[in-house]
Amino acid sequence: MIRLSIALVAFFLAIASPPSAKADDAADIRAIIEGQLLAFRADDAEKAYSFAAPIIKEIFPTQDSFIEMVRKGYPQVYRSKSYEFGTLDDTDFGLAQFVSITDESGQKWTAL
Repeated sequence: MIRLSIALVAFFLAIASPPSAKADDAADIRAIIEGQLLAFRADDAEKAYSFAAPIIKEIFPTQDSFIEMVRKGYPQVYRSKSYEFGTLDDTDFGLAQFVSITDESGQKWTAL
């Protein structure tokens, strides 16, 4: 399995949680990640952008620039065929959710 080293941490607002966040937040974190993945699949740039972390919104100040970056740079995330949530780890940077993603060609990726 290839590790997707794109630091999805920055894409998902949930991962921007403070280090004091508890593992009890797992359902909320997964809902945010899933919401963004489903928005990508539906070509709903506005909704996908609404889940982006503040730092990503600073780098990509419009939903169009954000969605274009994901579309071109991370097609496996933009058009995942399937996904499955893995472990939720407490790191020095906060909570980190592992997600196994299968792209449209069937290749598997691990996203963090």
